[in-house]
Amino acid sequence: MKKKEEALKKSQKKRNRHKKELDISLLTPEQRDFLEKEEKIDKINEKMNRPVIGITYICSFLIFGLIAYIMHFMIVEKDEVIANAANTRLDRYAADVIRGDIVTSDGKVVATNNGDARYYPYDQLFAHVVGYSGYTKAGIELVGNYHLLESHANAAERVIHTLREEKNIGDTVVSTLNYELQRTAYDALGYADGAVVVMEPDTGKILAMVSKPDFNPNEIDAVWEEANSGNSDSSVLLNRATQGLYPPGSTFKILTTLSFMRQQPEKYKEYHYNCSLEEQTFNNVTVHCYGRKTHGEEDLSQALANSCNQAYADIGTQLNVNKWRDTLEDFLFNKSLPYTDSSATSRFCLDGKSDKGYIPQTAFGQGDTLISPLHNALIVSTIANGGLMMKPYLIDSIENYKGTRIKKFSPSSYDTLMTSDEVDTLTSYMRKVVTEGTAASYFAGAQYEAAGKTGTAEYDNGNHDYSWFVGFSNPDHPDVAVSIIVEESDVNGVKASAVARQIFDAYYANGLDQ
Repeated sequence: MKKKEEALKKSQKKRNRHKKELDISLLTPEQRDFLEKEEKIDKINEKMNRPVIGITYICSFLIFGLIAYIMHFMIVEKDEVIANAANTRLDRYAADVIRGDIVTSDGKVVATNNGDARYYPYDQLFAHVVGYSGYTKAGIELVGNYHLLESHANAAERVIHTLREEKNIGDTVVSTLNYELQRTAYDALGYADGAVVVMEPDTGKILAMVSKPDFNPNEIDAVWEEANSGNSDSSVLLNRATQGLYPPGSTFKILTTLSFMRQQPEKYKEYHYNCSLEEQTFNNVTVHCYGRKTHGEEDLSQALANSCNQAYADIGTQLNVNKWRDTLEDFLFNKSLPYTDSSATSRFCLDGKSDKGYIPQTAFGQGDTLISPLHNALIVSTIANGGLMMKPYLIDSIENYKGTRIKKFSPSSYDTLMTSDEVDTLTSYMRKVVTEGTAASYFAGAQYEAAGKTGTAEYDNGNHDYSWFVGFSNPDHPDVAVSIIVEESDVNGVKASAVARQIFDAYYANGLDQ
């Protein structure tokens, strides 16, 4: 049957072709010439139409893409773009709206209005994190500017105000800040300059942020004039927590340890170093431990607990610098932080072409490496959160002036940067820092467990010290993470570990773990 069907098809094609040839043969020479010319014209038109059709498809694609983007912008990104702190046109809203209040998560009003003036009830306590509304704006006053100048008072009330040519009352920004933790961190720093960041590792909520020296935002006119006078070197307006850059000191050993674990996954488990001399030479650089202590025979966990500079100088000489840099850039060195307000970019300068003499000191946090307290808080929070870095944020929700919620902000993740095995190993090492290492005396008798890393970074040609502590409480199910730096701790006697202890104590004393 199949052969018969194929034979019939071939026969039919042959008859059709023959018929066409007969039809053409019946035409006059003029008619055949005309048909040939028409066929040539059709072929030329077909070639000419191909690019036109292609351009038509491309234009259609671009138009549909533009429509899709506009729809996405109008539905998804509209509020975020309008609320961008760089949008100076927002200030025009002030002609129709009384700027809203800023409150803490536990209900304290930290920014409000006193007649036509902006008023900050707690003076210096929230100076940098809440900021100020005059001049260029800063802090929550800046990042929440759109919401503070938008009013969700009920429609009838807004109509009445409009008819009377009166201003509507702006919305209230409910921050993530906790008053008790902010007060504790502020008081713990005392008269020392420095910064404190307190975060929830699993959400990214900033619970407290302190920077000193500070200022009274109620006196911003005088402060601004003084800070911007030609002969002033004042830095009181600088938020050291987000914009300050410091040598990380021994807190950097956490990331050096992680790089060593990744580059030598078996060797790090067997690593030992005998710290038996007051100083040792690595890559022609002399290295000594803090206070010229000797720590004896150590494995990697003990080297971190004791903050042994010589051991980490030795580890640094064993690292592939380019891979080390890759790990650090995964953790946002040389990159912008995922933070809505302005923040400094932490710096790691080494690469495979660098002088090897820079490696030993860099491995234990000296040299040219710089980091912000906020960045250090993100790193330690990532460990506390099982390797997932959360984006830090300051605004929890928006309410109208009568307390009706308008908008709730949800936690947002940045990226998973560590494996669970890496997290478990580093957490156990950092736990040892607190139980038997350099932070043990500060956490003795605590009713909770903690994990962390101390750091002492020399500056001013070794004449002064920065004191660091990064860590988190309740390592099995971390509750809160901290990053603390104290300037001139050798002079003022304030140690970052002591500040951390007070913050953790306040956290649990106020039942914030519930």
